[in-house]
Amino acid sequence: MSVPKVAIVGRPNVGKSSLLNWLAGKRISVVDPMSGVTRDRVTYLMHEGDRYFELVDTGGIGIVDRDDLSADIDHQIQVGIDEAALILFVVDGQTGIANLDIDVADRLRRIEKPLLMVINKCDSPSLDDDVSEFYRLTDAPVICTSVKGGRNRKQLLDQILEMLPDEDDGERRDGEILAAEPELKLAIVGRRNVGKSTFINALAETDRMIVSEVAGTTRDSVDIHFELDGKSFTAIDTPGVRKRKSLEGSVEWYGLSRAKRSVRRANVVLMFFDATETISRVDKQLVEEIAEHHKPCIFVVNKWDLAGDMTMDRWAEYLSRQFAMMRHVPIAFVTAQQQRNVKKLINLAQTIYKQARERVSTAKVNTVVRAAIKNNPPPHRKNRRPKIYYGTQVSTEPPTIVLKCNDPKLFDPSWKRYLLGVFREELPFQEVPIRLYLRPRQKRDEDLTVSLEDQAELADEES
Repeated sequence: MSVPKVAIVGRPNVGKSSLLNWLAGKRISVVDPMSGVTRDRVTYLMHEGDRYFELVDTGGIGIVDRDDLSADIDHQIQVGIDEAALILFVVDGQTGIANLDIDVADRLRRIEKPLLMVINKCDSPSLDDDVSEFYRLTDAPVICTSVKGGRNRKQLLDQILEMLPDEDDGERRDGEILAAEPELKLAIVGRRNVGKSTFINALAETDRMIVSEVAGTTRDSVDIHFELDGKSFTAIDTPGVRKRKSLEGSVEWYGLSRAKRSVRRANVVLMFFDATETISRVDKQLVEEIAEHHKPCIFVVNKWDLAGDMTMDRWAEYLSRQFAMMRHVPIAFVTAQQQRNVKKLINLAQTIYKQARERVSTAKVNTVVRAAIKNNPPPHRKNRRPKIYYGTQVSTEPPTIVLKCNDPKLFDPSWKRYLLGVFREELPFQEVPIRLYLRPRQKRDEDLTVSLEDQAELADEES
């Protein structure tokens, strides 16, 4: 199970970013009296009690952006809401209910997800008695907080932990998840006319989708259920994506939005390329979306029968140059129209989905990290020695590893890339994205005074 997300939403300037910084204990989001500062989602991994969860700060709902980015901001807000396991609806206890608060409440009322109302800026207990008017916005639990006054931080965190979903869908035994195997959802994405719907037909062995040489035939995302070797799958066919400036009207705009939403819904994304075409800006835009959401992915080069003199090695090298940060992604060559290599592609998707759901023990993680440090120690910075005390895998889909260290700022990006490469070689995550977090050691970890590097040196001395 992936790390649950807690989305902080509300109208502009109710203190959402301040709330995230306060809970995180450090300055993560930009705080400014001017409304609309937060545009993109800002996230921070929290470790509270024995749970990990991700706080997600979003832009103000209803803001009219001065740079005409209101639609983009609202899209980012909706992504945060869609991905959230819990929503914090933040309001301003000093100003009372505003019209935009009512709009936000109406929007959240249609979402069937756990909701907690946070009445912020209640700087003194006397204000707690004046917030009854907010109760008409929602029947969700309510808690009054004050970032400025430092009120009820622990109570808010306790309430968040109580409302988060159970840590595992199945029982945990010896560090593994024992749960019913879920249905695999495959999102088929790519620019227009790369053969996505033809591929769907090859899967379903029926003309369920409209297949046409007219680019952009599929306007909406459509779920197709099919079975292979006794297993059930869902294929999500998506609209072909064009450059933003080429979008024509609301139909095309919503088609782009739904394609991105399909990526978020999927367990594995099949990113289609046309063997007869070069990689475009649209292709790069879609791959960035896949990478942003850490989705297991397969690069699918379709229409391989028309590739001419191009070889698989040359295409693989071409993709590697274009998407250097995605070199772990496997590549498949298919001819959907002739159903060539289609079954092999589905089998490959099952393999990388299994990788994304793998969980390794803390002992194994620390053994790998210790060996990586011994082979290539992180360089000193400003005469300070970077130290890692221990690491552990905290979730799956994607595999997420947290390393407790003395100071995350001491670790160079190049060394973190090296460590990710070691993880791919030594752990069962060769072809899937890995999320790596470095976090400073907390007070309750003070007894762990020996770093992994020191442990390795001591072991060498003893031997």
